[in-house]
Amino acid sequence: MRVNALDSFLDLQPALHPVYARVLCTELQARGFDRDTILAGTRLNWQTLHDSNQFLNFDQMRRLILHALGLTACPWLGLDVGFRTQASAHGMLGAAMIASKDLPQAMLLLKRFAGLRQNLADLHIEDRGGLCVVLAEKAKLGDLREYLYGQLLGGLAQLLTALTGLELPPRLRIEWPFDEPAWANQYARIAAHNSFGHAQLVVHLDPDLLCCPSIGSDPDALQRLVRDCELQLNRLEHGAGLSDRVRLRLQATQGRMPTLLEMAHLENLTERTLIRHLKAEGHSYKQLVDAVRVERACWLLEQTELTVEQVSDALGYEDPSNFSRTFRRWTGLIPSHYRQGDKGVG
Repeated sequence: MRVNALDSFLDLQPALHPVYARVLCTELQARGFDRDTILAGTRLNWQTLHDSNQFLNFDQMRRLILHALGLTACPWLGLDVGFRTQASAHGMLGAAMIASKDLPQAMLLLKRFAGLRQNLADLHIEDRGGLCVVLAEKAKLGDLREYLYGQLLGGLAQLLTALTGLELPPRLRIEWPFDEPAWANQYARIAAHNSFGHAQLVVHLDPDLLCCPSIGSDPDALQRLVRDCELQLNRLEHGAGLSDRVRLRLQATQGRMPTLLEMAHLENLTERTLIRHLKAEGHSYKQLVDAVRVERACWLLEQTELTVEQVSDALGYEDPSNFSRTFRRWTGLIPSHYRQGDKGVG
């Protein structure tokens, strides 16, 4: 459904580590679909998806997930993909949780470092007559809510099983933030007690889990992994290099993009130094700006009722014809043809 106004570009903010898209692709391959079919119409590139660790934004995930749901006609696909997700898919965070002394310590690490893998929801650990995990949505998940929560919770269940060695369903009670589906029996695979239609996702942990030691407890490894998680989180939030920092600044910009001089001032650099450092990292400022603009242009044309002239203005172009020429250079199509459904060369 198209939105009627330009409020923000939240759908284009970094949302999810690409490993979770890769696991979905692996599930689709196991069901007999080839690469071209899996990515058709998603504007994702197979090689980039599997080589880069740059977060996918919510709009990219939406296109991939909705396409996958259409291919499989399996409304509980998120659960299936979640159960395919091995502990190693969670990277250093997963390894740190496995090395924890017990489940409570592992859950505190999950709360601290969840941002290493996703930016869709804030995770809270609460006492509601027993320990529970609460997810507060940061993004408007809409029609992806069931899939995403199924995948994330299925993956978490796999991780906690590896940590404790216990059968989890009898020890979990889950409140799901969507209406009870006709296939609700599928959720018995993850928890023995499920209820639906709640305001937030809440996972209640059985008390016997709280005193369960971790099978892979390793204090020395845990110390190293926590240190590495801290470093990785800092790089993720502030950028590992200048080009990453500039990209994050551009993605957070509403309205007109900063000029080269303005960006140099934000980075406490001269224009010449900014250009030189970006070049050393294999980028130019124009390339970084264009990457954000084309992403936003496609989103606006697909998701809003704004005219091409209004889209042009929202992206900071004074001349709509200049925007149309630039958009054609980006995609091979003029904006009106793109909006009509021909997505060009992607």
